[in-house]
Amino acid sequence: MKSLNFFVLTTFFVIAIQLSALSPGEKNRRNKGAHSQDKEFLFPGTGFFKKNRDPILDKQAKEWFLDAEKAEQAGDVNEALNLYEKFSKRRSDFRIIVGNNEVQIGPEALYRAAKIRENRGDWQKAFASLRLIAAAYTDYDFERVAESLMRIAERLANDKLPKKWGVLPRFRSGSQDRLRLNQIASLARGPRFAPRALMALAEIAIKDKKEEEAVDALERLINLYPENYLCEQAYYTLASIFEDRVAGPAYDQGATLKALNFYEDYLILFPQSPPKSKHESLEDYKSRLLEAKERKTSAEEGRRKMRETLSASKVVVGKYVEQYGKYFLTNWRELGNKPALQFYNEAITTAPESEAAREAEKKVAELRTGNE
Repeated sequence: MKSLNFFVLTTFFVIAIQLSALSPGEKNRRNKGAHSQDKEFLFPGTGFFKKNRDPILDKQAKEWFLDAEKAEQAGDVNEALNLYEKFSKRRSDFRIIVGNNEVQIGPEALYRAAKIRENRGDWQKAFASLRLIAAAYTDYDFERVAESLMRIAERLANDKLPKKWGVLPRFRSGSQDRLRLNQIASLARGPRFAPRALMALAEIAIKDKKEEEAVDALERLINLYPENYLCEQAYYTLASIFEDRVAGPAYDQGATLKALNFYEDYLILFPQSPPKSKHESLEDYKSRLLEAKERKTSAEEGRRKMRETLSASKVVVGKYVEQYGKYFLTNWRELGNKPALQFYNEAITTAPESEAAREAEKKVAELRTGNE
C-alpha cells in the first residue's frame, strides 16, 4: 500500500514528467596536425629516457620487417610474430616497396601481428595492436584497421570465440569487451564503424545485464548517427529495455512513458526499413529486412501494451484521489470531483479501446450522476 500511496501522490503533484535529456558521448576528432602529433605519441613501455622514444632506425626497421615477412612465408609464425611485435614499443615511419606497393613498416608490422593473433584466437592482444595503429599512425589505412576491430568486436558480441590452442574453451570478459567497443566508437573516424561498435556494445551490455551501458550506447548511436540504418534497431531496443522495467499500473510510470515514446518514435520514423547501406552486404541486408518486419509487429504490440498500462495507472490514481483527495488536496471542497475526473478522462484518451478506458467511463458516469 505504501508503494501505491507514494506513486499516487507523486503522480498527482507532478503535472509534467520530464524525460531525462539524452547525453550523447563526445566524438574523438583529429585536427590537421595529426601527423605531427603521431610523432609525439608515447608507445607503451617507452619509459622516461628520450632515447627510448626515438623511432627505430630505418635500417633496423627494414631488417626486422623483411625477416618477419620471410619467416611468415616459411611458416615460422612464432618468429614472424616476435619480429612484428618489436614495432609495438617504438614507432617507425620508414617506407619500403613490397611487390608493387609502398608499405609503411611500423603500422603494417603491427597489423600483421594482429592478424596472426586473431587467427590464434588471442583477441585481447590482436585488439591491442590494432588500437595502437589507430592511435599512433593516424595516416594509416584506418578502414582496414577498423574493419578488423569490428570483426573481433562483433564476434565477441555473438559469443563466437575460438578455442585456445584448438582445445580449451575461452570465456568472455564482459567489462573488457565493453571497454574495447567504447574504444572503437571513440577511435572511429566517420559513420561507418562507430555505429556498429555502439550497437555491438549495447548487445554485449544487455547480455551482461548492464542495461544503463546499453541505453547510453544506443542513445549515442541515435543522436550522433541519426541517418545510420542501425538507428531502426536502436530505437526498438531502447523501447524494449524500458518496457522490461515496467512494474505495472500501480507503480511509477517513468519507464512506461519512455518505452511508449521510443515505440512511437520507432513506428513514426521507420514505416519502412532503412535502405541498404553501401557498407552492408546483400545477405546482411536481406536478414535485416526480415528482422525489421518482426520488430515492427512487436513494436505495435508494445505500444498497445504501454498505452494500456498507462491508462490503467490513471484509473488507479483517479480512484485514490476520489477516495482520499480530501486529506491532501487544498480547496478540495471547491474542486469536488474534478481532479478524479481529469485522471479518468486521461485514461480514456490514452487507450480508448482498453479495459481501463471502459472502467474509467463508468467512473465518469457515476461521478457526473452524483453531481446532478
